[in-house]
Amino acid sequence: MPFILQERVSLKSFNTFGVEAQARWFAQVAGAADLQRLLDDSRVRDLPRLILGGGSNVLFAGDFNGLVVRICPRGIDDLGQIDGARLIRVAAGEPWAELVEHLVRSGRPGLENLALIPGLTGAAPIQNIGAYGLEVAERLHAVHAWDPVSGMVQDIPADQCDLGYRDSRFKRQIRAATVLGPQTLPVVLAVTLRLPQPWRPVTGYAELERELAARACPRPAAADIFDVVCSLRRRKLPDPAQLGNAGSFFKNPVVSREQHASLIERFPSIVSYPLAGGRYKIGAAWMIEACELRGVTRARAGVYEGQALVLVNRGGSTGADILDLACEVQERVQMRFGIQLEPEVQIIGDSGRLLSS
Repeated sequence: MPFILQERVSLKSFNTFGVEAQARWFAQVAGAADLQRLLDDSRVRDLPRLILGGGSNVLFAGDFNGLVVRICPRGIDDLGQIDGARLIRVAAGEPWAELVEHLVRSGRPGLENLALIPGLTGAAPIQNIGAYGLEVAERLHAVHAWDPVSGMVQDIPADQCDLGYRDSRFKRQIRAATVLGPQTLPVVLAVTLRLPQPWRPVTGYAELERELAARACPRPAAADIFDVVCSLRRRKLPDPAQLGNAGSFFKNPVVSREQHASLIERFPSIVSYPLAGGRYKIGAAWMIEACELRGVTRARAGVYEGQALVLVNRGGSTGADILDLACEVQERVQMRFGIQLEPEVQIIGDSGRLLSS
């Protein structure tokens, strides 16, 4: 794909919310050489810069008065076996859902719990995506990122990525930048995944366990788990091609043992999950439903009827409309439960400001 720098480009087809927004400058890049060319280009050198993958975890609150860089390298390389695992190097531009299916169907299991998650592979370690009892952190070997300061591609081992719940060193670096600047933020170009051998199914997630039992599948193969996860996700989450959304808009908040005890005393039926260290994860969807917000619509932005964590564009909504609804949800939950919901999506303002993290 030839490198082209374009001016005044619509971003509607590059975000799964399907909201209209315009980038002052836009470029699709295939690797480090293209990124270096952008860094040297006087037209965009000093502008705010947004690295965009599949657009499945971003909300544009308005036009972006800077440079949007879409990462497009493709390729999957099997590096062979080492220390009880198979290493697979995947270019950042590979669609994650297609990657998972390809590996499962070709006899290289290990990611099946993460089936049907939208977006590109390069975003997987940034978000530390997770679902149905598994996180990328448990399958990551290394991240290969271009460093704009040195102009070199760095190999960053998984244990140096500081992966946490929907978090990583990369995401924190983005959060720390009040403005998305072009000079210092690394750009993920590829990841190396570590698929365990021998493979063992991960079936401890309650909903997954129930569905497997209902299908009379006590000893599931990877393909069985893949099919069940796809079925569960399709049942719960809207297809962005039909109803604009970015999946779960909010994170499930984590509280202390003392906070959890206080919540249980006030709201005995609240959904929660114990974590290590005496902490608890609270079901954000349960709290949103308890605030009677599931299914509401504001200016064509809505809370999805099938899953209250999902905000949707019912057609013709703007990014600002969706952001206003998100703020209303936060305020209502804060007032009732004393908990501040944190957005999982990246919300981008017109000049590159991170409006929320």
